Amino acid sequence: MNILLVDDEQLELDQLQYILQPYFHMENFHKAQDASEALTYANDNPIHLALIDIHLPGKSGLELVKRLKKIQTNTKIVMVTAYQSFEYAQEAIRLHVENYITKPLVEAELISAIKPFIVNKSYSDMTRQVLDYIHNHYDSRLTLSEIAEAIHVNHAYLSRKFNEELNIGFPNYLNQYRIEMAKRMMDDAPFTPIAQIAENCGFSSQHYFSLLFKKELGISPSSYRKKL
Repeated sequence: MNILLVDDEQLELDQLQYILQPYFHMENFHKAQDASEALTYANDNPIHLALIDIHLPGKSGLELVKRLKKIQTNTKIVMVTAYQSFEYAQEAIRLHVENYITKPLVEAELISAIKPFIVNKSYSDMTRQVLDYIHNHYDSRLTLSEIAEAIHVNHAYLSRKFNEELNIGFPNYLNQYRIEMAKRMMDDAPFTPIAQIAENCGFSSQHYFSLLFKKELGISPSSYRKKL
């Protein structure tokens, strides 16, 4: 899944990705600062979800939406803008965008706007239940057997279907999601001990957390924190 973020301010782009990353941590993000850059990417890559600012240098965000819809008719689009003009909102509605939210961004409003797209609709209901369970209980000692029992399905069947639909095994998905949440905790609470973050994210020990973190990102949690 490719997610396109378009805003002329780099800080706004970084903030968007920061808020969305835990919900789309398996997806690809592409950031563009004008319509031309966005269209260049869209010409070569399928866009599943786009968040577009109205005020852009050159072509406006609304013009970009018109062009994007001609290239990729199935792209879901959310407008993100500092303008609270009724005319802009009307035009966005005429372009059949999925939602329209204003800056400054409120995280709860943004998540509400993109919530229908958080889980790929091509996943089976069973897999969506597993993903919901992981996202709500990642801080606990989770096993696939426990989840299988909770949603009343066979453990072996659930393991096979999860792997087939996400192209990743349950343990790897769970660890990757936990690491994304740990990164966010380190961003939000830079003085929280690494051991506490590991525990808060459901890892059995700080040592195991550090090993997985370095394997995934190429640096240790402490080195990551120093870079922030």
